[in-house]
Amino acid sequence: MSTTENAIASAEAHSAHNYHPLPVVVATADGAWMTDVEGRRYLDMLAGYSALNFGHGNRRLLDAARAQLERVTLTSRAFHHDRFAEFCTRLAELCGMEMVLPMNTGAEAVETAVKTARKWGYRVKGVPDGMAKIIVAADNFHGRTTTVISFSTDPEARADFGPYTPGFEIVPYGDLTAMREAMTENTVAVLIEPIQGEAGVLVPPPGYLAGVRELTRERDVLFIADEIQSGLGRTGKTFACEHEGVVPDVYLLGKALGGGVVPVSAVVSSAAVLGVYRPGEHGSTFGGNPLACAVALEVVAMLNTGEYQQRAAELGDHLHRELGLLAGGGAVRAVRGRGLWAGVDIDPELGTGREISERLMERRVLVKDTHGSTIRIAPPLVIGKEDLDWGLEQLREVLRG
Repeated sequence: MSTTENAIASAEAHSAHNYHPLPVVVATADGAWMTDVEGRRYLDMLAGYSALNFGHGNRRLLDAARAQLERVTLTSRAFHHDRFAEFCTRLAELCGMEMVLPMNTGAEAVETAVKTARKWGYRVKGVPDGMAKIIVAADNFHGRTTTVISFSTDPEARADFGPYTPGFEIVPYGDLTAMREAMTENTVAVLIEPIQGEAGVLVPPPGYLAGVRELTRERDVLFIADEIQSGLGRTGKTFACEHEGVVPDVYLLGKALGGGVVPVSAVVSSAAVLGVYRPGEHGSTFGGNPLACAVALEVVAMLNTGEYQQRAAELGDHLHRELGLLAGGGAVRAVRGRGLWAGVDIDPELGTGREISERLMERRVLVKDTHGSTIRIAPPLVIGKEDLDWGLEQLREVLRG
């Protein structure tokens, strides 16, 4: 067997089959390109589900990590360390907020937000103990922990993992009337993705986010925006909510916050919301560790220049123009998205999303399928226009058969 086949066979034999990776084994990567164990180069058009917004091996991020590795990597939150206060301050400023609660993974940030909303509901809003409700959207993807899959509508994520955590109301995404009707005096929060990534990069109807903001203010309910995939430059703005001039009560951040170097996530909000916590009520051994703070501080500094947001906006306009031309040819049924992020619905007669992804892999382009015949395109924001065009040409060739 080849080196690739040996690696895949070993992974299949000794790791749980909770993923179905494409049959490529990456050994090195730089910018928007990855190289496998056989020396073949592939254009990365997924960017680690937006964790690699700044590309593979970004020099600024690696330098920040190396410098911190030589100093201290972990203290736990039992002690202060010299990167923590600056990280919280700079990230809060980027978000226009006051406080940060750092965690590690996106799912942890969502779990933290659920706990935060409930505690805020009991301590501030006055909801009776045990009665707090959170409204979420159908077809959401917020992670795969037990509580989070309890409000998923995806059978693959949910089936056989019950009993499920109560306290959630599910309404159709983009439907303000349904959201209004679902609200009661015990509703403490609305938790939504400004753009639903896993569902196929679904952009809500114009005015939806602004409507959610108005409705939550009117009913004294927290608006929690899960910007773990959509945030930090991906859509051409720092946050996807900005496209409607909306500032939620709570931002959930992750993925790109760690620059593809370390897992970093955060709940960012006001002192009125995150101030409900007292020592011992929530925590994480690794959350806000020195290494994570050093890398995330560099990410914040890079975002403060605005260059990555501008690049995503400009290349995103080009991406969507080119994909729009494909949509007019019959092979592509629909294209959705914003910035350097697109969901492309392929004619099912041409193949499933998995099959299209495999054909693109054969042409040295890596994407990932989602439901049915949909593929997602989300290259690193540092991708060159020529490389982007080359990747799109490979998609055209695949669609021609």
